[in-house]
Amino acid sequence: MRPEHYSADTIAVLLRKKTVATMPEILAELGTSVDRTVFRKLSELRYRASYSHGGRYYALDESARFDSQGLWSFQSVWFSAHGSLVDTATTMVDVSSTGYLVDELDKVLHVKTKDCLRHLVERGRLAREDFGGRHLYCSADAGKRQAQVAARRVPAGALAAPPVEGLVSDELKATLILFLGLLDEKQRRLFAGLESLKLGHGGDALVAEALGLDPATVAKGRRELLENDDLNSVRVRQPGGGRKAVEKKHQK
Repeated sequence: MRPEHYSADTIAVLLRKKTVATMPEILAELGTSVDRTVFRKLSELRYRASYSHGGRYYALDESARFDSQGLWSFQSVWFSAHGSLVDTATTMVDVSSTGYLVDELDKVLHVKTKDCLRHLVERGRLAREDFGGRHLYCSADAGKRQAQVAARRVPAGALAAPPVEGLVSDELKATLILFLGLLDEKQRRLFAGLESLKLGHGGDALVAEALGLDPATVAKGRRELLENDDLNSVRVRQPGGGRKAVEKKHQK
């Protein structure tokens, strides 16, 4: 049997030169008409397919410059650190604090997502809630979903005025309490930081008083938002955070 002479390096050189390439372009460069051969050689490289344009474009991981949401585009071709459009939509909705309406996610991902979202709901990977007569796509996790729906009900800038007793309705207070109770430590910190940014000077103290938080916690959340400090991380506490481990005492 005649040995193959196809090389993954040939594809790597092409992708470094063009940044992105289609399957026909890779086939021509490799000198084959078999897609399976291309995929076999691509598996030797760190690469990803676009989530836009039907996944027809390919790029090396080393070329990608993903933003804080894990998205990157080259000449209107979009790639995601999360993978395909299905995986990207799932991740984006799941980590969102307020879920997504279809047009909102379309705008973020720069592609139509309605059919993808419906497919994900049918497969149980996402959930859908009625919100003002529209479909709000939320996390499949019941706890996260409750938090996302509750967050939607909190008016924008709910704390954008000094939290003086009597200026905030009882209904809004109850909604805020419910909303904050559904968040984890990091989410509460980021929410507080966002409200502090809206208030401006002195916001840390005002928000801390309104939410019953330490001003240092509010300040930390504000700094994380300004520095865009890995907001998609699943870690709630920073490494080394929390109570110090108790050392066991041994008898000499």
